[in-house]
Amino acid sequence: MGSINTVKIFSGTQSEYLSKKIARYFGKDLGGYTLRKFSDGELSPSFEESIRGCDVFLIQSTFPPADGIMELLLMVDAAKRASAHHVTAVIPYFGYARQDRKDKPRVAIAAKVVANLLSASGVDRLITIDLHAGQIQGFFDFPVDHLEGTTVFVPHIRSLGLSELLIASPDVGGAARARNFAKHLNVDMVLCDKHRKRANEIASMQVIGDVEGADVVLVDDLIDTGGTICKAAEIIMDKGARSVRALCTHPIMSGKAYDNIEKSVLSELFITDTIPVKTDLGGKIRVLSVAELFAKAIGRIRDHESISSLFITQD
Repeated sequence: MGSINTVKIFSGTQSEYLSKKIARYFGKDLGGYTLRKFSDGELSPSFEESIRGCDVFLIQSTFPPADGIMELLLMVDAAKRASAHHVTAVIPYFGYARQDRKDKPRVAIAAKVVANLLSASGVDRLITIDLHAGQIQGFFDFPVDHLEGTTVFVPHIRSLGLSELLIASPDVGGAARARNFAKHLNVDMVLCDKHRKRANEIASMQVIGDVEGADVVLVDDLIDTGGTICKAAEIIMDKGARSVRALCTHPIMSGKAYDNIEKSVLSELFITDTIPVKTDLGGKIRVLSVAELFAKAIGRIRDHESISSLFITQD
């Protein structure tokens, strides 16, 4: 085992609420950091303490606006120029991950663009959780520690004591994710097959599998407007399910998402805190924190230990 350098954890302005919790679980205060803005909005970050020779962890989710990505890139550059030994970007929610391929002519692969920007800025390592597609890890030419939401969600689902538990995916693209949950919980799964007219607008949906009398938990990586998850829940209940809940790692919750969830047939929605959510969540939404999971990952990287020990293994 090599020598262990001093760890310093800093937070970008978009993720300070989560970074404070991560640092507390890790047992360290957040490092001194200031973000100044010119009158036109131009960003100027600076570290308020020495980081020479340190292993620096920079926490910032990259949800809109794009200032979040720009701030993170400038933080990385500032850290490298201040002679940090190793710079790890901790991105709980990796924005632009939905644009991970050319699904029609003349479109950008935005996830690859963001990966290139992180590489160019000097990032040595990335920690994230539940990328929209796991193969996005291949866009990076440095190590990616891809944590799994199952670590947080599976124990919680078990604690509900649902006797007729059934896992469901709201679309075919999420089948592998749902199958992973079903495997850990040792239950069956069903699929919802949806067809979109355009982004955020569903044309049709059908359920593949039997949900009669089941307590269904819909599994997704993110919820944007809530349209897909609410439609899936409605169809599952129409097919005879006893109850339907949902979970997602990244609560984007744009537009009328909160109203859509509250008015839906969902009995509960479980989300994490990778993205900040409003304080008045209503009666259906429960937040589970990923702070301890990220703190443990940082500790294992510091100690040159395996990250895979954080994953839930099949019983």
